[in-house]
Amino acid sequence: MKRRLLLAGALLAPCTRAAIQAPQVQRQTRALMGTQVRLVVPGAADELRPALDAAWAEMARLERLYSRFRADSLVGNLARQAGAAPLAMPPLMRELLALGRGLAQRSQGAFDATVGAYRDWHFEASKGRAPEVPDRQRLAAQRALVNWRDIEVDGGRVRLARAGMRLDLGALAKLPILEAGMQQLRQHGVQDALIDGGGDLLAIGRLHGRPWRVGIRDPREPESLLAQLPLQDRWLVSSGDYERCFVHEGRRYHHVLDPRSGLPSQGLRGVSLIGRDWRELAGLGTALMVTGAGAWSALRTPGVEGLWVDERQVGRSRGFDEALRG
Repeated sequence: MKRRLLLAGALLAPCTRAAIQAPQVQRQTRALMGTQVRLVVPGAADELRPALDAAWAEMARLERLYSRFRADSLVGNLARQAGAAPLAMPPLMRELLALGRGLAQRSQGAFDATVGAYRDWHFEASKGRAPEVPDRQRLAAQRALVNWRDIEVDGGRVRLARAGMRLDLGALAKLPILEAGMQQLRQHGVQDALIDGGGDLLAIGRLHGRPWRVGIRDPREPESLLAQLPLQDRWLVSSGDYERCFVHEGRRYHHVLDPRSGLPSQGLRGVSLIGRDWRELAGLGTALMVTGAGAWSALRTPGVEGLWVDERQVGRSRGFDEALRG
């Protein structure tokens, strides 16, 4: 594969990329959640317009609530109120925080939703300013504000215990937002569709009578594929160290941070996960990027299969080869 189509760990396989170019397949792409989200739905444009519009509207609504980049989001509100009185939060926020707490416990802090306190990292150039490594003393000071145990949930109210704390729900919230978009498509009668959220893929039904086929990119050589597999009524989600990254003084820095240091993780180069329920997948790739594959048994839940890559080798769970066959 010579032409890079997506900045992502999972992508459409060549046969599917060709198939979606047919006139009766609708393809729409918009910027959401800090990445490019794409909807691919077979059918006529006029008939699908209400479904597609509803999917985009719902995903945009949820992004406004859970984005750490918006001052008026729920995440922004919690950050401003950190150390003060708790705030009422909707059920999805409370569910995400419960999932994050469970993953933090199982990973012994390798996953931590309060990693948003490391606010000095910027992995893309902006306004003529190149990415740079934050000051180590600043990272050390911010480290004191990173502790998942200081997220207090009491009934329907949530509080960050200390001023300066900040959530980053990117690893938790993206999948339910994509799921909400797919749910809108289903409610409008769509039976076949694929949503690609920057390499996190959810497919339902089929494309031209066959399962959607997707590929897993090799993080060591992002132009190459490690595997291809059929995807139908399930997820393929990927994390990697080669997407949002920069090189400084000969070292590559990427966006998956180790909560315990504030520096980029060094556990894995990339990990891809297959499952049917976003709740079993949200945050798991991020945790494994930090811990390495040795924590697989402690972190995964039944029904989830994975493939991972470090500097030397490719590993996979026992059921992954069966998943490749669909």
